[in-house]
Amino acid sequence: MNSSPSVEGKIVAITGASSGIGEATARHLAKKGALVVLGARRTDRLEKLVSELRAQGARAEFRSLDVTQRKSVAEFVRFGVERHGRLDVLVNNAGLMPLSPLAALQVDEWDRMIDVNIKGVLYGIAAALPVFERQGHGHIINTSSIAAYRSLPTAAVYCATKTAVNFITEGLRQESSSIRTTIISPGVTESELAHTVTHAATAEWLAKYRETAIPADAIARAVAFAIEQPDSVDVNEIVVRPTAAQ
Repeated sequence: MNSSPSVEGKIVAITGASSGIGEATARHLAKKGALVVLGARRTDRLEKLVSELRAQGARAEFRSLDVTQRKSVAEFVRFGVERHGRLDVLVNNAGLMPLSPLAALQVDEWDRMIDVNIKGVLYGIAAALPVFERQGHGHIINTSSIAAYRSLPTAAVYCATKTAVNFITEGLRQESSSIRTTIISPGVTESELAHTVTHAATAEWLAKYRETAIPADAIARAVAFAIEQPDSVDVNEIVVRPTAAQ
C-alpha cells in the first residue's frame, strides 16, 4: 500500500462519470496520475471522455453502470479489481435532483431519487467494502450536498436522501478502522442536476438560484485533496460553496 500523500498511481472508480462533478473528477484525478475507472449509463459520453484522457497520456477505462441495479454496481467494481488487482478509491457520485413541492405528488421522482441517491451509494459500499477489507485499505468518497444540512421548500425528499448519505458515511467510518470515508458536500455547482427538475415553477426558481454556481472542477479538487492525504489521515467531510452563497 502506498502511504505517500499522492493521487498518482491510485486506482479510482467513479460513478456518474459522464457529466458534471463525476466527469470533472475523472479529468482532474487522471491528470494527477490516477487510473480512473468510469461508470455511467451514457456510455457514448464515457467512451468520448476516455478517448480524450488517453489522448492526453492519462490512464482511463469505462464500463456501463446503472447504480439502481445492485448487480450492475457489483460488476462495475469487479471490473476494476480484476483488471488491476486492487481498488484504492470508490467515488459514489451518481445523483438526481428532481425538486418539487411535496403537494405535487411526484412520487415516481421520489422513488427514483431514493434508488439513485441512497440505494446507489449503499450498493457501491456493498460492492467495494469486501474488497477494501480484504486489502486492508480503501477509501469511499460519497457525494452529498449542502441540502443534507437543512430542509428547503421543494427539496424535502432530495434533502432527506443526502442526509441519509451523510449518516451512512459516518456510520461506515465508525465501523471501520482501516477504511477511509469522506463526505463531499457541494453547494451550487455547474452540472446537469437542474435538468432533472420537471416541476415548472421550481425549475424557474432554481435557474435564478443557480446563477452563482461554481465550476465542477472545484469539487474535483476537493476529492483529490481527500485522496492525497497520508493513509493515516482521513478527511471525513468537506463542504464547498460559492463565495456568494448565503
